[in-house]
Amino acid sequence: MSESCSGNCASCSSSCSDRKPESLLAPANPHSNVKKVIAVVSGKGGVGKSTVTSMLAVAMHKLGYKTAILDADITGPSIPQAFGLHESAVGNDDGILPAETKEGIKVMSINLLLNNETDPVVWRGPVIAGAVKQFWTDVCWGDVDYMFVDLPPGTGDVPLTVFQSLPIDGVIIVTSPQSLVSMIVSKAVNMARMMEVPVYGFVENYSYFECPDCGKKVEIFGKSLLPELALDFSLPILARLPLNPTVAQQFDAGEMEKVDVSPIMPAAELMSKA
Repeated sequence: MSESCSGNCASCSSSCSDRKPESLLAPANPHSNVKKVIAVVSGKGGVGKSTVTSMLAVAMHKLGYKTAILDADITGPSIPQAFGLHESAVGNDDGILPAETKEGIKVMSINLLLNNETDPVVWRGPVIAGAVKQFWTDVCWGDVDYMFVDLPPGTGDVPLTVFQSLPIDGVIIVTSPQSLVSMIVSKAVNMARMMEVPVYGFVENYSYFECPDCGKKVEIFGKSLLPELALDFSLPILARLPLNPTVAQQFDAGEMEKVDVSPIMPAAELMSKA
C-alpha cells in the first residue's frame, strides 16, 4: 500500500488488484513445532467447553498424538484445575515453558502465571487478547501434533485475536440441547466462516442422562434442535456427550486423564484423518 493511500478506494486512481492485505499471524516461538491448531468455541457460556477441550486433548493423546492445550479463557481459566496443575510455570532464556500433565499433555494458562491462582484477572479486552497472543509467541511448546485452544464464549476480542493471530486449522463448536442453540450456533459458525476458518463440526454436551439402573436415555434439557441446524449448515455432529456426574467429579479432582473419552473419540478420529 502506498504511503499516500487514504484508505478510500473510491477516490484512488491506482490499481490495487494485485495487492493483498498483510498477514496478521503472529510468529510462533522458535522452539515450537505445532502441526495443527484447533479452536474450541461456543456462542455462550455454560456448555462445558473446557470439559470438551480437555476430553479432546486426552482422546487425541490416547490415539498416540502429542497434544497441548492453550487456555485462552483468561478471566475464567479452568484447564489447570482439570488436570491437577497448580505449580507456577517457569521459563528460561528461550521463553516460557508449558506445564505438563501426568500423561504428558502440555498446558499453558494464565493461572500458571499468577502468584495466587484465585487472584482475579481484572484486565481490559485488548490486554487480555495480547496475553493470549503471547501464549503463542512466548511459550516454548516444543513438538506438538495437535494444540487445542480453549476460547472464552462469544465473538469478542479474544476469539478475534486467536482467529487472526494463530494459524487455526479448524474449529469445533460446542453446544447444548437448549432452545437458544440455533442462535448461538449460528453466531459461532458465521464468525468462523467470516474468518475463513474451516468448521469440523459440532459436539453437543449434556445431550442426555443415561439411567445407571435401566440404561434408559433421558433428554433432561429437551429434544435437541442440533440435527436440523447441522443439516442447514451442512456440518456433521461429531459427538453427543451424556450428562455424566463422574466427569464433573474427575474434572474438579484434576483427574481428566482418567475420564472415559469413548463418547468423544469419533471427533478425535475424524480430526486425525483430516
